[in-house]
Amino acid sequence: MKPITWAGTALATLAASACGGSGGGSADTNTMPNFVRGAIASAYYDGNSDDLLTAGLGLTGLKGAAPAYTNPAAPTVAELRRNAIYTNYRAVVDATDAGGFGRLFGPNIDNAGNATLGEGKVAGREYLAVLDDGSGRQNVTLMVQVPDSFDKNRPCIVTGTSSGSRGVYGAIGTSGEWGLKRGCAVAYADKGTGNGLHDLMSNEVLQLNGTLTSRASAGLNAQFAAEVSDAERSAFNTAYPNRVAYKHAHSQQNPEKDWGLHTLQSVRLAFYVLNELHGEPVGTQRLRTITPANTTVIASSISNGGGAALAAAEQDTEGLIDGVAVSEPNAQPGESSLVIRQGSQTVATHSKPLIDYFTYANLYQPCAALSGRTTQGLAAAFWPAAFQTAAENRCQGLRDKGLLATNTLADQANEALDKLHAYGWAPEQDFLHQSHFRFATNAIVMTYVNAHGRFSVTDNVCGFSFANTAADGSVVPQARISQAGLFAGGNGVPPTTGVNVVYNPSVGGARLDFLAVSPSTGRADMALDGALCMRSLVTGRDAVTGNALFGEARRQAERVAQGVAEVQLKARLRGKPTVIVSGRSDALVPVNHASRAYVGKTWQQDGANAPLRYIEVTNAQHFDTFIAFGALLGFDTRYVPLHPYFVRAMDTVWEHLRNGTALPPSQVVRGVPRAGAPLAPANVPPWGAAPAASDAIAFGNGTLTVPD
Repeated sequence: MKPITWAGTALATLAASACGGSGGGSADTNTMPNFVRGAIASAYYDGNSDDLLTAGLGLTGLKGAAPAYTNPAAPTVAELRRNAIYTNYRAVVDATDAGGFGRLFGPNIDNAGNATLGEGKVAGREYLAVLDDGSGRQNVTLMVQVPDSFDKNRPCIVTGTSSGSRGVYGAIGTSGEWGLKRGCAVAYADKGTGNGLHDLMSNEVLQLNGTLTSRASAGLNAQFAAEVSDAERSAFNTAYPNRVAYKHAHSQQNPEKDWGLHTLQSVRLAFYVLNELHGEPVGTQRLRTITPANTTVIASSISNGGGAALAAAEQDTEGLIDGVAVSEPNAQPGESSLVIRQGSQTVATHSKPLIDYFTYANLYQPCAALSGRTTQGLAAAFWPAAFQTAAENRCQGLRDKGLLATNTLADQANEALDKLHAYGWAPEQDFLHQSHFRFATNAIVMTYVNAHGRFSVTDNVCGFSFANTAADGSVVPQARISQAGLFAGGNGVPPTTGVNVVYNPSVGGARLDFLAVSPSTGRADMALDGALCMRSLVTGRDAVTGNALFGEARRQAERVAQGVAEVQLKARLRGKPTVIVSGRSDALVPVNHASRAYVGKTWQQDGANAPLRYIEVTNAQHFDTFIAFGALLGFDTRYVPLHPYFVRAMDTVWEHLRNGTALPPSQVVRGVPRAGAPLAPANVPPWGAAPAASDAIAFGNGTLTVPD
């Protein structure tokens, strides 16, 4: 079979003759997993000119400006890989010196926490494969990196399933860095999301190697191509010109249901690769001498990748995974009889599915962001006057529809904030509502409603689409030069690299949703009508009247409900030692709906003695990279990075599995914002082996109690 060309260096192809799957040979013969389509591409990086961890950039390059393309309109595959590593590394950590990068954490920091690794480059071999059923519709990218420091006599594997909707390099700066520095193989997966874009006007797509080409030329090697005929595409382009489809939203696969499976498959691929490298040779074949029985395997990652690691542990019937270490996981355990208390207060609403609490936030967040109680300075750089007016109009629109009861703007903003508190957000998260609505909430609502309902881009669900926009919010043609670098610069969920969320029914023509005028109100209110529609599809009831939906709306809501049910976790970790770390101030994946809910349900089912530990860090939130924006967002003086705690969680599970070191008690750790000074160890204190009673997280009588 023809190998896929992934990088500009010379490639080797692993066991092309073994493409028939795992059915051939004896039980001990190393055979390619049968979920791999085609051959596995391999490239070696020498650790100088190029490497596994930093793409040859080293610490200095990662801290500097984004590398330039020789020809920005047509970057090479090697350039795209380099920039993808640069972008994804910086997307999940604060990559500034003041924020601790290169001093407290980063590629140059050794396993003891000291800056002894120079530029932090790691030599080794990188393997890339495609997981697909033969249709080209799945095209999940799997990757295994094996550093030269890998010890076949003490083998280890770390998973690095991508956070968010990022491509296969999405966990390079988290699980990837930790695993490579430990000499472990790192097993990555893009979860079937990634930066798959289909330009419906030009009919061009991104290939698996990141390059842009026609849909016809890409064939089965398209990361994603919308399942629409030429006639359907032409009709859609006439009605909605210059739109694009995205893989996570429009693949019609509901990829989240398989995130755990993809993580497990990445581990299986890693075992295959390692045995091709180090298995005992028998003729022209290799034996499976590196096995789950003699290999330490830690499932890890952050955010969506962390949720995928938990799902993999739940689904692991083969004993592939030994332990789990995750940070801020998107964990959806489903509702239960669990009670959650913070201090003396019982949490009124918790354990909701992600799309439920996101569609709720999508209604009330822009109004709540105007509350004086959020202490928010509305940064003009990303919250211009037009957005301020639109947020005020959102408050009035909610009042007119009976979803707020107060009359003045100040009271409406406070009431909206109170509603968010009652729905599971904590006061510690108040400051974040404006920035999160601006950068995440609406995009996640559109993406996940479409994904869960398996909707096509042509379904135009609730009137939303993806397009580039002008300063006035109107739709403009795609910028091909931006598309050419999308594999490296995009995050898989617009807004990204020029692509925004557009509300098509806006009065006067389609507009950027932040500037859209709702038909029912006649106001620029951030597409309130569309937000109400999305909320209705998730609840199955009209968001204004409370009446049950009927007709096509009901059918769409039923599709969404089915998709949501498919992604709920069971909170059954099969006794695997697990450490979960989350920030109390996380307003994106609030702890009451995610980490606290998952931990509490696990203990409710398996008992408080189950080997699961929960660390909750005060003054920490979801986006460490936002801290790097400094005064623009104001995060740097309010929050500590969560990444050092992810590293500690990995260290803790490693020491437990390798040396029998006891897991720490579950506890609250008090992060200390740096208040403008460089981050110091005192700002991110370690957790203790015997926390004070005022910090201990407890469970009993069906109640999870977290100290204030």
